[in-house]
Amino acid sequence: MSQSSSTSGFMVLHSNRMEQLVDLLAEFVVRYPLPPLVPETALIQSLGMADWLNLQLAQHPQLGISASLEGKMPATFLWHLYRLVLGEEKVPLHSPFEKERLQWRFYQLLPQCTDPVFAPLQQFLEGEGELKARKRLQLAKQLADLFDAYQMYRADWLKDWAAKEDILRLAYNQEQSLPVPEEQAWQPALWRALLDSMAPQERDLSRALIHEEAMAKLQEGHWVGALPPRVLVFGVSALPQQVLEALAILSQHSQVVLFVHNPCQHYWADLVEDKHLLQQELTARKRHRPLEGTGDLFEPHTQRTHPLLAAWGKQGRDFIGLLYRHDHPESYQHLFENSQVDVFSPLQPSTVLAHIQQDILDLIPPSDTPRTLKTEDNSLRFAITHGIQRELEVLQDHLLHLFNQDETLAPRQVVVMVPQIEQYAPYIEAVFGGINREDPRYLPFTIGDRSLGATSSMAQGLEIVLALPHSRFTSAEVLDLLNVPALQRRFNLTPADVTLIERWVQGAGVRWGLDAQQRSALGVPGFDENTWLFGLRRMLAGYLVGGSTLWQGIAPYDEVAGLDARLAGELAHLLAQLQRYWQLLQQEHSAQTWEAVLASLLDAFFLPEDNQELTLSARLREQLGLWCQACEDAGLREPMPLVAARTPFDEVLSAEGPTQRFLVGSINFCTLMPMRSIPFEHVCLLGMNDGEYPRPQDPLSFDLMHMNAHGHRLYRPGDRSRRDDDP
Repeated sequence: MSQSSSTSGFMVLHSNRMEQLVDLLAEFVVRYPLPPLVPETALIQSLGMADWLNLQLAQHPQLGISASLEGKMPATFLWHLYRLVLGEEKVPLHSPFEKERLQWRFYQLLPQCTDPVFAPLQQFLEGEGELKARKRLQLAKQLADLFDAYQMYRADWLKDWAAKEDILRLAYNQEQSLPVPEEQAWQPALWRALLDSMAPQERDLSRALIHEEAMAKLQEGHWVGALPPRVLVFGVSALPQQVLEALAILSQHSQVVLFVHNPCQHYWADLVEDKHLLQQELTARKRHRPLEGTGDLFEPHTQRTHPLLAAWGKQGRDFIGLLYRHDHPESYQHLFENSQVDVFSPLQPSTVLAHIQQDILDLIPPSDTPRTLKTEDNSLRFAITHGIQRELEVLQDHLLHLFNQDETLAPRQVVVMVPQIEQYAPYIEAVFGGINREDPRYLPFTIGDRSLGATSSMAQGLEIVLALPHSRFTSAEVLDLLNVPALQRRFNLTPADVTLIERWVQGAGVRWGLDAQQRSALGVPGFDENTWLFGLRRMLAGYLVGGSTLWQGIAPYDEVAGLDARLAGELAHLLAQLQRYWQLLQQEHSAQTWEAVLASLLDAFFLPEDNQELTLSARLREQLGLWCQACEDAGLREPMPLVAARTPFDEVLSAEGPTQRFLVGSINFCTLMPMRSIPFEHVCLLGMNDGEYPRPQDPLSFDLMHMNAHGHRLYRPGDRSRRDDDP
């Protein structure tokens, strides 16, 4: 690199190795440091990548520390940029068009959509009682997801629909458009109904309009706040066109540097479906040259490529292709030694895996003649097992063999990735956690990407309480609740107390049901025998009169005696609270009333103490308040059932936990995500089963982005697709 650089520009650095990208980043920030106390802004797409990048920079000899790197997700950064450009008065912290807020606006709006154009929606919503409420909630959530995606990927459609032009502009020529299919005519009408339901000052706050206005201001050179002097994009496998456009325009005033992990040093962006959509705009912008002798790669008969590269995740391929639209390497090549902005490292293939990597790097198809496999070559191995547990056992044996062979190998240098971590977590705990820590075969491990609901006992207790309206109140369910530490503290119990209560419950003959009334609510004959009320009466009668004779028709249970009788009182208190909230949760309330009911429910059953419980309680209350505010903003004041009111709690419980302990010195078990391209010494993949990976995800039946309309595919390069993300 030279010793001077321009203050702004859009730079894209490619490499086939993440370690080299880290070296480039470290060298760049050392040679061109920002002013003191000005943090670096880094766009990342996973917390795991942020952790790894910070560790690598801290260990880099040119830095030795990483203390001023602010990692941000692309969507969060983009909204923050809008606020910097247009001002906080113009752009609120939370947009009324956020997905979470749109859901409740649609929930409020759906019953009012009675025009004939909305017939498909009303047909879906037919039903009574809880079924209708579930359908309404499900449809509102799907509509919020869909229109949130439209704001990011089809802003031009929404702008046309708002202007009462029911058309769909095409990707390759946005001046050309198609009419919205008749069976989907309700979508433009619903968007206009949504806008009409908002206050005039809110209608201009959609992401599409805010983006357009902010980009116009940036291009004019006008903004309110202080723009970040430099934005580093690292470890991001894909960005929507809207974000790329914003970064390109921001680069007129700030430095924007993208560090792109690219497996091939030749041009390969045309190796995608619908490649004609990229041909017109990219033919003259090919930064990487096609392989000599292949001719025009856009012609099918001349294609020459590696099948694994062609099968790479579509979204990642689109991302590399779309970078050519904004990339002008001639404007910044002089900043680097020998004008080199592509740092591809050829390998010296000695293993099967290295040969595959080199072939992909050179865009060479596999040879028809199989290569000779060395006996000691274990770089690529496959195992077929009959179940998940056996999969983990084979993996454990393989890892023990690796650690025995290489004494320098550390557990943190091994990653194990699976499609669904919650499915594998119990088996991981059973196989790897079943060995004593003092045993030489013990391998330290951590499980990342787990939801808060799966890792917190308080969260699991909350799930039991929220299910009260449909609960049978079996002895097992209530005793599981009693084993939650936060609930034990609330009712002044200890684990030893709970063990004693379990013995009493069994001895008193408690089987299921709160009382006769609760049993009747389930549609079965109402009788008190073997209910919790029946068992509690036997316990209290035994304490009062002993167990010699019947007392007022009750057979006393005489095990309850002495100071332990206090536990029967705490059990009675718990059952009283369960009965109270069983009744409250069955009723419909307004959002404001639900906020009070659910907040009091947390206070009634749980007393958080450790950091995880305190964090969970704070997040639940915060999300509850945001949900109530969203309902108020949407004008949603009608009573709603629990199935809708529990949504803020469900969102917290299904979210990733606050501390995932990724890269902390243990074997890392985590979800297989495309953006987690972190280099490890050994990478193990589990669950690569047909039908399970690539992960199946059917698009919404009314998602126009994935439809064919009038003989034209409406897909655009860069569109989000979870299944196509999986290579």
